[in-house]
Amino acid sequence: MQVHPYRADDTASIARVFTDSVRSAAKDYSREQIAAWAPHPPDVEHWRARLAARIGFVVEVEFPEGDAGEVAGFVTLEPDGHLDDLYVATRFQRRGVAAMLYARVEQEARARNLTRIFTEASITAQPFFEWVGFSVIAAQTAKVRGISFTNYRMERFL
Repeated sequence: MQVHPYRADDTASIARVFTDSVRSAAKDYSREQIAAWAPHPPDVEHWRARLAARIGFVVEVEFPEGDAGEVAGFVTLEPDGHLDDLYVATRFQRRGVAAMLYARVEQEARARNLTRIFTEASITAQPFFEWVGFSVIAAQTAKVRGISFTNYRMERFL
């Protein structure tokens, strides 16, 4: 697995990883919430615009047979330290992909002299963020496409 900066040709794969990852969170969210959060099919142009405005990193799994690599996960960071996205494809979860992505974001934040990284973590992602040193600031209710969700404002001081 290799981490590389986001490239425009990663966009369609990232959109699929997002949709796959959110749809795997079925134990924490209702069908209605998942449908609002990750409509299918994913809107690749929405993702292209979103990713162009952020600092992004991608984990790609390379196959020894010389086949094209596969995007296993991605993360985005805004210049103020807001970690906006961290998603891992279902088949690569619990294999260290999220940890690789977070380590790269923290490295980038330190290089930019940021003193804090903050995020809004889903119910599913909250334990991971606590594992890498984030603290919960507060639970909150967010709305996506008119549907309410619980998530957690979290932060980590560097």
